[in-house]
Amino acid sequence: MQRKPRILVVGSFVMDVIATTERVPHSGQTVYGKAFHMAPGGKGANQALQCARLGADVTMMGCVGDDLFGKALLETPRAAGVDVRNVLVRPGVTSGVGHVTLEVSEHSAQNRIVVIPGANRTLRVEEVSWIQEEIATYDMVLLQLEVPLEVNRAVALWAKNAGVPVMLNPAPATELDDELLRLVTYLTPNEQEAAAETGLPLGMDGTTIRQEDLNRIAAALRAKGVENVIITLGGNGSAVVEADGIHYIPCVRMDHVADPTAAGDSFVGAFSVGLTIGLSQEQALSFASHAAAITVSRMGAMPSLPTLTEVTALLRERDYRGFDLALLDQLRA
Repeated sequence: MQRKPRILVVGSFVMDVIATTERVPHSGQTVYGKAFHMAPGGKGANQALQCARLGADVTMMGCVGDDLFGKALLETPRAAGVDVRNVLVRPGVTSGVGHVTLEVSEHSAQNRIVVIPGANRTLRVEEVSWIQEEIATYDMVLLQLEVPLEVNRAVALWAKNAGVPVMLNPAPATELDDELLRLVTYLTPNEQEAAAETGLPLGMDGTTIRQEDLNRIAAALRAKGVENVIITLGGNGSAVVEADGIHYIPCVRMDHVADPTAAGDSFVGAFSVGLTIGLSQEQALSFASHAAAITVSRMGAMPSLPTLTEVTALLRERDYRGFDLALLDQLRA
């Protein structure tokens, strides 16, 4: 049996405070909500946890505050087997917090999120320097944009020099320099992030993304030096940008959408695990789509992320024949 893939995640920890409502208030307006929840999250921690729940050997690097949220944010990843020994606890600084407004209807939900980065933004390059010595032992490095860009740039450079692929999820949307993008093996923006990164519009023809807009955005991202671009399109699935054009992976639909928070993180985590166990890019994307489908059917960020058993069960339920599910057995050791 092959060894489990080793994945390093450098990123954020954020405690989500979630207000569920049937109607989002306008400016100056107050509305009644339906429920209130708290759930641990943060793009980095979500992706680390998803990789671990799918069977990867995961190390997480980041920073939390010395408050109650900081303690709670470390508990769930640690319980799933994520190595959080190097996560910094910053005295006198609050942990990251995400203010989530979840607008729900009978079968769907839309979220609006304000992130207060807190301790995440205090992480410094010298504090992650240990990674340079160990990075060659990992099969993939996952990065996002809720920690300082200079940290991402340093880690990506170390990974590139060591021949380790880098997965960058450019969220929240931020204009990135070409220097960082040239170090990235896989870029996984959603449609809004892809448009923000290129400065190009992305319109809709009814309920589908306008093809010509997507073509221009895809070409612009490849011109910046990114090797592989995968644009997630919500209910429209995902688009893989390749030299011979754009290929689409359909969305895996569930009967009920409870909360789309962390769907993108679930997708990125599962995609990374799929690639590191030897699935083709198309197979890994389908694996990721099934994981994300389960995530949106549940409430909260970390609580919604599925296990390998759950994703495998959905693949069988949907009669997926794109690859031999026995390939996933190496993750069960």
